[in-house]
Amino acid sequence: MDILNRFQTSGGIDAMARELGVSKGVASAGTSALLPSILGGFKKTAQAQPGGLDGLGGLLDQLGGGELLDNVLGSQPTPVGQGNEVLDQIFGSKEVSRTVAAGAEQQTGISGDLLKKMLPMVAMMAAGYMAKQNHAGSGTDADSESGGLSGLIGGLLGNASKNASGGLGGLGSLLDLDGDGNPLDDIIGMAGKLTR
Repeated sequence: MDILNRFQTSGGIDAMARELGVSKGVASAGTSALLPSILGGFKKTAQAQPGGLDGLGGLLDQLGGGELLDNVLGSQPTPVGQGNEVLDQIFGSKEVSRTVAAGAEQQTGISGDLLKKMLPMVAMMAAGYMAKQNHAGSGTDADSESGGLSGLIGGLLGNASKNASGGLGGLGSLLDLDGDGNPLDDIIGMAGKLTR
């Protein structure tokens, strides 16, 4: 089961659709278009952390851990400020977030304004899900190459790039200009050109 299916079965897509006043189909399409860049951001952040994936696990906990996902699923309005903090950590600038939303708009036809509202919520779901998985895996094989956050992020990005038929991988493969499996470095480059 890929991460988008997990968001659907956990009620995350429904909760976001309700809060934003859109159909479940629109929420699902927007989420699948935004996810590859968000997951790529986490992968890049993990590589930059002093402790690697352990450092990313600590960062996820600092940002709110599993409660980030719970906050989207809850009945209260989502505290998107937390999602914006996650985006700041993984993208580094609002320009990158705007570029990600613009790319998703081109792919899906969903309005850029709506995608900008979805972006922090999807980032919170992804971060919260990874934090929960990291804690569930700690004490088993969390430190091995195939386990913990390493296996999780690698697997999620793998699923994102395999499913290139307009689903999770559509935007990822479209924006992954250098074919390295991570579209974020290309998006950051595009955002940099926009701000010059």
